[in-house]
Amino acid sequence: MKTKVSLLLIVIGISFGCQQKISLDNSKIKKGMIKVAIFYPNGEGKTFDMDYYSNNHMPMAAKLFGDSLKAMSIDKGLANGKPDEPVQYLAIGYFFFENMSTFENSMGPNSEKLKADVPNYTNIKPMIQISEVQTAE
Repeated sequence: MKTKVSLLLIVIGISFGCQQKISLDNSKIKKGMIKVAIFYPNGEGKTFDMDYYSNNHMPMAAKLFGDSLKAMSIDKGLANGKPDEPVQYLAIGYFFFENMSTFENSMGPNSEKLKADVPNYTNIKPMIQISEVQTAE
């Protein structure tokens, strides 16, 4: 399963032309880690520049977070569960940190710079969920 997921993520990375190295190694994700999910909901008039997000925003975030960031990935919404209905989220970005204090210490000093970059790739107000990883391979 781990190989299939890694291969799928590599294919997705290649298809979006990722020029920066984005960590997709699931072996770095462990139970108890903090997972930050940033959702970009779809809707009328919503736009999202996946190229900019993949090649500029997420690598900038990785650089700002440094070694505190254990893994990150990007989902591009392709389909909804029902035919002919629009996808619910245009994209979802994920960051993985060792624990909550590491996340807070990484995000705190960098949140304004990351927020300031959002208009460069979308007109969507992102929704954020912070979770604790319960299972990992």
